[in-house]
Amino acid sequence: MTLTKRELVVRLSEETGLTQAQVFEVMQKTLDHISEALAEGDKVELRNFGVFDVRMVKARIGRNPKKPEIDVVIPAHAPVNFKAGKEMRGDVLKLLPSGTKKAP
Repeated sequence: MTLTKRELVVRLSEETGLTQAQVFEVMQKTLDHISEALAEGDKVELRNFGVFDVRMVKARIGRNPKKPEIDVVIPAHAPVNFKAGKEMRGDVLKLLPSGTKKAP
């Protein structure tokens, strides 16, 4: 199952008594501010949830395993990373079947 922004808006509206339009506006503004901060190269830390940051990856030359004689240019890019907070990691680890060891 995938939890969508729309479903979040409906749930929050029901829990808070705010209209869906009000919840949507607050949620969209929050996401916009997070995106703006990341676009400026800032780190976004949401306590007990996680940390978003941007990692710069330099351009490099790669190889196609099927045609190793041809060089492939992999352009520089800036992926957004997310590191889950302690509480979220603990909640997600509950998904593991019992008896499974967690990674260090």
